Amino acid sequence: MPRFFVGTALKPDDIMQLPDDVTRHILVLRLQPGDSIVLFNGEGGEYSAELVEVERRSATVRIREFRDIEVEPPYHLTLAQGIAGGDKMDWLIEKAVELGASSFVPLTTTRSVVRLSGERAQRRHLHWQGIVRSSCEQCGRNRLPDVAPVREIATWLGVLPRAPEEGELRLLLSPRASISFTALAATPPHGRVTLLIGPEGGFSAAEEAAATDHGFTAVGLGPRVLRTETAGIAVLAALAARWGGW
Repeated sequence: MPRFFVGTALKPDDIMQLPDDVTRHILVLRLQPGDSIVLFNGEGGEYSAELVEVERRSATVRIREFRDIEVEPPYHLTLAQGIAGGDKMDWLIEKAVELGASSFVPLTTTRSVVRLSGERAQRRHLHWQGIVRSSCEQCGRNRLPDVAPVREIATWLGVLPRAPEEGELRLLLSPRASISFTALAATPPHGRVTLLIGPEGGFSAAEEAAATDHGFTAVGLGPRVLRTETAGIAVLAALAARWGGW
């Protein structure tokens, strides 16, 4: 059944006009009055609805009932990712949403191929938020992961408490790490998890040192060096299998 994100309050028995972007999607799918759809607003749960009217520039639905459906993993994971070039970042965010990431922090680093600032950074931020919404529609998530504005890694680390809170876990992926990913506990921590991954060229030694000074533990993924767009997806999938996220 088609699912659509609607960024407004939803209430059973209400009749409402859908946003323009949802209307366009409904027209592309050639849905008709009487067809059933699912709506969610990112705050948890979803609503069954029925199309009442479909015109060239508008669509109206009648909301039926609320369903308290949750598909979130039993842990909260933030992916702090050095911005990857080309369309890699788009692909990475889309797949990370499917794998249960709770929030994203796009980072500019010393070795970043792509550098975003000003209006260009704002446009990319809005674009990534759109990818998150679309991915949630596709994969069945009813809570919308947050995408932070683009930040310099030093600025981002600077606002973090130097010591993690009790139960919090901060992980830094590094090919130079002496600790293997397999050493992680078999159960998720009680607090938040932050996964820090560098861009195509990895982090500089100074950036890794700054991260470890802020409570990040460097872990490795074995003898093969993974691309930046592969590493995060591999870890998210492995954690889902290890910590009950499937």
